[in-house]
Amino acid sequence: LQHHTFVHTTSHTFPAHFHPHTNIMNFKQGNTGELLKEGTTHYEDNVTLKNIEAVKELAQITRTSMGPHGLNKMVINHLGKLIVTHDASTIMTELEVVHPAAKILALASRSMEQEMGDGSNLVLTLGAEFLIQAERLLKMGLHPSDIIQGYKKVCTFALSILDTFEVDRVDNVRDLNQIVKAMTAAVAAKQFGYTDLLCPIIAEACITVCPKNPLGFSTDNVRVVKIAGGSVYDTRVVKGFVLPRDTNGSIKHVKNAKIAVFGVNVDVSSTETKGVVELSSADELLTYNLSEEQQVEREIQALADAGINVVVSKGSFGDMALHYIERHKMMAVKVVSQFDLRRLCKAIGASAMVRIGAPTQEEMGSADSVDVEEIGSQKVIIFRQDNDEDTQISTVVVRGATDNILSEMERAIDDGVNVFKTLTKDARLVAGAGAFEAELSRQLTVYGEKITGLDQYAIRKYAESFMVIPKTLTETCGLNPTDVVSKLTVAHQNGKANWGVDLENIAGKDVVKAGILDLMATKKWAITLASDAATQILSVDLIIMARPAGVKAPQNPNANPGMSGKGDWDTD
Repeated sequence: LQHHTFVHTTSHTFPAHFHPHTNIMNFKQGNTGELLKEGTTHYEDNVTLKNIEAVKELAQITRTSMGPHGLNKMVINHLGKLIVTHDASTIMTELEVVHPAAKILALASRSMEQEMGDGSNLVLTLGAEFLIQAERLLKMGLHPSDIIQGYKKVCTFALSILDTFEVDRVDNVRDLNQIVKAMTAAVAAKQFGYTDLLCPIIAEACITVCPKNPLGFSTDNVRVVKIAGGSVYDTRVVKGFVLPRDTNGSIKHVKNAKIAVFGVNVDVSSTETKGVVELSSADELLTYNLSEEQQVEREIQALADAGINVVVSKGSFGDMALHYIERHKMMAVKVVSQFDLRRLCKAIGASAMVRIGAPTQEEMGSADSVDVEEIGSQKVIIFRQDNDEDTQISTVVVRGATDNILSEMERAIDDGVNVFKTLTKDARLVAGAGAFEAELSRQLTVYGEKITGLDQYAIRKYAESFMVIPKTLTETCGLNPTDVVSKLTVAHQNGKANWGVDLENIAGKDVVKAGILDLMATKKWAITLASDAATQILSVDLIIMARPAGVKAPQNPNANPGMSGKGDWDTD
């Protein structure tokens, strides 16, 4: 353009070959491949539509797993482990998503899991539906920037009116009935039919370990131990720590336990460096062995004098040490996992020592009883704390026929525990079973009708996207989605804001009266994360992928062999 002179007149004279409607900043007109290192791939043709297609395929995997009647997926991971589940977070964890756009949505669902502990499928389904509706606008000729602007505007409005959807709240997190009511929907989505069994157990486990300040509640304080065999109805909660193994000695029951925890082997001490001991006679050898024996005896005697009757070690027990432990009628317990050792220390109020000797009062732990019980064919050690104020850890002992059933029960319990954690921060509840999404869709549609300009089209499509939730819930339970969604829409148009999907009747029902409630915080984060992921994917118009590390660069057939003799651009 430096060779042309522009004169600003009312007629706007342009050069002969200059077209005012042509975008002179179109970087795609050049060959991007010539600028990049050999082996780099790039995609610039219909990138947005291809990204949307990839996200649709990813969301289709988990969408049919939504709701209490969600279908299971059978996943075999890279280690050959078989996983049968309809938990979207587990499916996303085991799948190795490589498409960059689909990975953005997968990361958004993972963020949801980390933030709320549940709702991954809601983020995947909503995010994909936002993009599906945007695809229709793109094909109509709307620019991605207009869609992104409309999506951001309506997302901000949706979050601003979220407070008006509150239908109930939990006033006291230590009230068992209120907690059970709040977590029923979340647990039913994983284990429909077992809510009457699991919800009181989960609520009791959480309330038992809830500190005076509920904001300090940690999900690590509720532990799950899976023991195959028996029935699901044999599941129970134990106030204390349950270790699925037997003791190392013959002592199986201890009352009013005083516990010493060691993070090292309980055995003859050895130096960290190698040394050589020269013995010149048999008497010296006997004396050397006797000194080791006396040292171990002194260490165990010091424990007995301090009142210790349970010895816990992360390492092994030597034969000599175990002999003296048995002589003093002390129980020997081995904990292999460092994570379990930290949890045990928290449960009994002990500190793990790295020296063998008598603990101080601050380092010593205590329990009302330590017993070995047999559940099915599995022996377990139970550290009980009968006083609620002393209970720092509660354990849910899960029974079931197969490992897959036990794993699904564990995921349902984890969701319930995360619901309790969320309630300690935000106790507001909204209508479940698709009622919240249907009402929000109606209000956003009304909002879109008041907006002028191109934003209104994106806002209407954004509002329409929320109806995918009641539609999916209807499909998974075998009802006709067209009939159910149409009746649901009419009900909300007539002012029935709490009308949701009924699994047995296409007419629907008042889900608040039926006790089907969801957390408002879950909806808030789902809308935020799904909207952010959708707008980020819509803003991409070019994908550039560098050559993976460890992959040899391809040969350039047009290179000058005289420069390097190989014709390889990297070498040249």
